[in-house]
Amino acid sequence: MSPPEILKVSLGNRSYDIVIGEGLLNDAGRYLKSVIRGRRVVVVSDTNVAPLHLKPLLAGLEAGGLAHHTIILPPGEQTKDLAHFGRLSEEVLALGIERTTPLIALGGGVIGDLTGFAAACLLRGLDFVQVPTSLLAQVDSSVGGKTGIDSRHGKNLIGAFHQPVLVLADIATLATLPEREVRAGYAEIVKYGLIRDTAFYEWLERHGQALLSGDPAIRRAAVLRACAAKASVVAADEREAGERALLNFGHTFGHALEAETGFSGMLLHGEAVALGICLAFDFSVMLGLCPMPEAARVKAHLRSLGLPTALQDVQPFSPDSLIAHMRKDKKVRDGRITLILARAIGDAFVSSDVPEGRLREFLVAKSRGAD
Repeated sequence: MSPPEILKVSLGNRSYDIVIGEGLLNDAGRYLKSVIRGRRVVVVSDTNVAPLHLKPLLAGLEAGGLAHHTIILPPGEQTKDLAHFGRLSEEVLALGIERTTPLIALGGGVIGDLTGFAAACLLRGLDFVQVPTSLLAQVDSSVGGKTGIDSRHGKNLIGAFHQPVLVLADIATLATLPEREVRAGYAEIVKYGLIRDTAFYEWLERHGQALLSGDPAIRRAAVLRACAAKASVVAADEREAGERALLNFGHTFGHALEAETGFSGMLLHGEAVALGICLAFDFSVMLGLCPMPEAARVKAHLRSLGLPTALQDVQPFSPDSLIAHMRKDKKVRDGRITLILARAIGDAFVSSDVPEGRLREFLVAKSRGAD
């Protein structure tokens, strides 16, 4: 087993390491001791992840001399709401925590976002550690300090920027993921190539199937490259004032689709992002910004890996409902919907000047099956 690789997210006195390797859970105590202030931690996980990965994590904490408490929540996007945030907060406070007691998020994006938001709020700010166990969380949501929960009005509308003190991305945990979850995580990986790294996208075209099939070396290489890309962007634009908005490529469409399905299991976040990426490329083609072969190439690649690429792959959607959800997106400025569009593979940009009428025209055509 090769030694772990360490990336730094450079944010001054809030800088932290992303550790990427195999078997990290068993050595968690050693990594945590150098970055946390206390010797007691609270681990938050869910009923899907805990039976698989809690035991080695706790053993690793004990080996490092750390006492621990555990809180287990239900799985799924519907846990990321005010009710479960309240439950988690009360259970953490009932443990008699101190400001030196960190929270550890063991799970996917839902647990990471929810635990991070609780850490941002409780006692006006606790340290927290991300231990992502899904591909999507390892390459995206665990890095960058975006925490939050969903509202009935939309995704991630209640939250805070609160950076972790450490990210432990144990590649071995990915072996337990269902195939659908791995495919969903792949959408967040391919995003990095599409926004500004054509060479990485071409590497994924060659190795994407091996990644999905479980090749550990390919998975590690992809996680490392995606995390390096995100760390660079976050260091330059922590609070999404500029370049970081590019990381939302596919997300404005995707979040609207998730909201329209009620954040149910009908459409996983990564599946919504994949579909949103295809819509962003197609809309760019319609606006005369991007050559059609570029969009077709991306759709063919995602389709070959089993990801949705057309609205009809999921269910019929109302264009007006989707636009209503998009108006509630966090990137809306002065009432105008902000989209991440593409000139080509590896050349994405932020646009806030697309007439809403053109957007509606596009979605109406797509809802009728236009390719």
